[in-house]
Amino acid sequence: MTGALDGKVVLLSGTGRGMGRAAAHRFAAEGATVVGGDIDAAAALKTARSVGSGWACELDVTSEESVAAWVAGGVDRFGRIDVLYNNAGAVRFGPVASASLADWRFTLAAELDSVFVVTRAAWPHLAASRGVVLNVGSVAGIAGSMAVGRVAHSASKGGVIAVTRQLAAEGGPLGIRVNAISPGMIATEGTAESLLRPGNPMTAISRHIPLGRVGTADEVVNVAVFLASDAAAYVTGANVVVDGGWSAVLNSPSLSQGQEA
Repeated sequence: MTGALDGKVVLLSGTGRGMGRAAAHRFAAEGATVVGGDIDAAAALKTARSVGSGWACELDVTSEESVAAWVAGGVDRFGRIDVLYNNAGAVRFGPVASASLADWRFTLAAELDSVFVVTRAAWPHLAASRGVVLNVGSVAGIAGSMAVGRVAHSASKGGVIAVTRQLAAEGGPLGIRVNAISPGMIATEGTAESLLRPGNPMTAISRHIPLGRVGTADEVVNVAVFLASDAAAYVTGANVVVDGGWSAVLNSPSLSQGQEA
């Protein structure tokens, strides 16, 4: 039995935990060789060992030097790059009235600059393989929130979605497909420590999601597998929202509603 990604070499950032770790396991199960990386090198290596194939190293997606070494390491070991999955990122939440310029710059560097830095480094190899780029957007990039201050996060993820469309235009003549996946509220280690932490207004969000629950990392990865596969050969420039219908409706908890719930 063959997998949807048999023979493909996948660069996947942020494999230390959360959606990146889930993607590493699923992509490997679908036949891909996963080149992982994470700012937490030990976590990335642990994921690589549990996957049982591929390679991983320490990776800072905001550093041109770190990214260049990661891309070169993957190419040296496996000869090619077929898929780039820009999963890694970091965020500092805050409303415009209190967010610092340092927090703004940190979030844009981690979530938007990183997409440019990594994609630029991998681009010649993707052109050689007529490959695929997957970027992680967010519903924060297409709608505002009354429940959480996220001005920098909204800006960075809106930028990721816009960059995805431009990269699709530039990549088309080279045979490179570029798409974004925009999750809504997803249960991961990261959200458990922040937005879904007990007492946070966002813990009440499930009653405002049409499907009545937050999503899982595996449900996001399901979409990533499809977009990375040859089954999506005519899909480029798309932003696929994976949010249980949250962004399709107007209801959302306000800060005061969440605190009263």
